[in-house]
Amino acid sequence: MNEVKAGATFHAASAGEAKTGAQILVESLLTHGTTRAFCVPGESYLAVLDALGDVRDELELVVCRHEAGAANMAEAHGKLTGEPGICFVTRGPGATHASTGVHTAFQDSTPMILFVGQVARGHSGREAFQEIDYRAMFGTLAKWVVQIEDPARVPELVARAFQTATSGRPGPVVVALPEDMLTQAAVAPAIARYSRVEAAPPAAAMNGLARLLAAAERPLLMLGGGGWTEDASEDVRAFAEAFGLPVTVSFRSQRLFDNRHPLYAGDVGVGINPALAARVKAADLLLVAGARLGEATTGGYTLVQPPRPTQRLVHVHPGAEELGSVYQADLMINSGMISIAGALRQLVPPAACGWTAWAEAARADYLAWLTPPVRTPELPGVDMGQVMAHIRARLPEGATLCNGAGNYATWVQRFYPFPDFLSQLAPTSGAMGYGLPAAIAAALQYPGRRVIAFGGDGCFLMSAHELATAARYGLPIISIVVNNGAYGTIRMHQEMRYPGRVHGTDLANPDFVALGRAYGATAERVERTEDFAAAFERALACEGPSLIEVVTDIAAITPQKSLDALRGTKTEPRP
Repeated sequence: MNEVKAGATFHAASAGEAKTGAQILVESLLTHGTTRAFCVPGESYLAVLDALGDVRDELELVVCRHEAGAANMAEAHGKLTGEPGICFVTRGPGATHASTGVHTAFQDSTPMILFVGQVARGHSGREAFQEIDYRAMFGTLAKWVVQIEDPARVPELVARAFQTATSGRPGPVVVALPEDMLTQAAVAPAIARYSRVEAAPPAAAMNGLARLLAAAERPLLMLGGGGWTEDASEDVRAFAEAFGLPVTVSFRSQRLFDNRHPLYAGDVGVGINPALAARVKAADLLLVAGARLGEATTGGYTLVQPPRPTQRLVHVHPGAEELGSVYQADLMINSGMISIAGALRQLVPPAACGWTAWAEAARADYLAWLTPPVRTPELPGVDMGQVMAHIRARLPEGATLCNGAGNYATWVQRFYPFPDFLSQLAPTSGAMGYGLPAAIAAALQYPGRRVIAFGGDGCFLMSAHELATAARYGLPIISIVVNNGAYGTIRMHQEMRYPGRVHGTDLANPDFVALGRAYGATAERVERTEDFAAAFERALACEGPSLIEVVTDIAAITPQKSLDALRGTKTEPRP
């Protein structure tokens, strides 16, 4: 085995020059346009760290405090840019920690590549230190899993990883890197930068769609899934305006259509507006572009019932394997979002669209739902509806709001009208701990953009250590920690299904202000609604990270109903 010693200087190689597998890997990343990667270091890929050190001016390495945080940052980067988010972790525990981000990337259809250090090839199969078979582990979590055994094949297989992560339905790829392969020298072929491939809708399908639209009386357009760009969103907006179509989005996909637009009717997800739920059921044509129509978006498969919905259904999806797998649509179109958006923009509307009143009513329902309800005075703690109303009024248009999972997110999703493609980062997978890592990725990618990270007390502490990452890189992220002293979502379901039998859902929290300051953030605690505005202004003025602990009461569990009102009902959908 021909090896190059650690610390060897990495230069752009001339044709035919032998390089280590690690050097070839880093060259491949640069070839494919990678400018940033997220990592937690590990001895299993020290050779890669060494090679990355030689190109630090071309490829920024963001060092994180936990592999789940690093993977979530990479996933968020993929959402924002459409390019694969790159993450490096070590073998064994590093990979298992990072699996949360891989799962989010899969369910959210986000391009991402996770590189995992692996045991030396000669030790494979002996349950060596931290050894895992990554093909088996990630087989159902990723689009493709590969272990590179030969350094000469690094360019070929890395190119395939980029191609797979971005083409068709986007998603995560996992690449295992045996430690000794990374130090072995080889002469590798040059490879061109990857080129994303997506299906385009055939003319016959677009003609069929035009006929269905012309015959519809109560149509709804629903957007969701991955593979979108700002330009594609703009094309869809032009199509919706030409046809006067009311537009909805799937769970946590509000960023795909300007929520301030007069055709926007709301999000079809957890905590759906009851008026919108009724409208989805009453529609005679659903045009669904990108969304899988999963459990959260369909209200547990009740709004759109499989296998044959009561509504006429046009289902557009970038993955052919998804079409027909759950729903037998009236028209199935295998297309990427860029292609379908461009094709929709070219459609000519009928002479008269008869659903103006339908669209106006849908918008009126949304506007009524956007207004925070008046809370009963006896409920203690900060009113999150008023908090979101202030944030909505105060934030500049170019802001990004990030959140993980929990009942607190209901206020964020409902009371903030997301204006553009970069304004929202949230996991449809329902992963806790996502908000702060996603905010770090957004702040790094768009330095001038205001970024807010929301988390409940349970959600936030699953990635609170990444405050150290935000402080290290001087990122002016505002973390809003909604503290109700419980795993609120689980408590709500516990009270509904087993009323009065509370067990296992209470939390004993740290001093969040002291914790934030220990990590280098400016921090303060808000216990009264009227004190939030001043605290938020102070946070906006910070040059580095800041934290606001917002103390709420577990009784105020949803915007509409208190915990007492929900106790024993067993009817609330899952947040």
